[in-house]
Amino acid sequence: MKENAVTTIISITIIVLNMMMIIVLDIKNAIMVATIAEVTTVTMAEIMVATMAEVTTVTMAEVTTVTMAEVMAVIMAVTTAVVKDVAAVGAGCFNLINN
Repeated sequence: MKENAVTTIISITIIVLNMMMIIVLDIKNAIMVATIAEVTTVTMAEIMVATMAEVTTVTMAEVTTVTMAEVMAVIMAVTTAVVKDVAAVGAGCFNLINN
């Protein structure tokens, strides 16, 4: 009778320990999933911020360069036209004076 009681107690102890191990593994898995999700979220957010900053910087530099080049081209064209007009007026006045 005592042997049956000892066997029963050992069996119950093994079952309880197995259940505790399953619970511990479930908790560990839940913690790992939450940690991986958190790390992934933070990492992706940091990558997105860095990427957007890089894209914004490069885009703004290119837009500024192109815009400034176009503005300078227009200024040079207008300046050249004005200088030519002034030179023509000056030459016309010179011709009038000398004739």
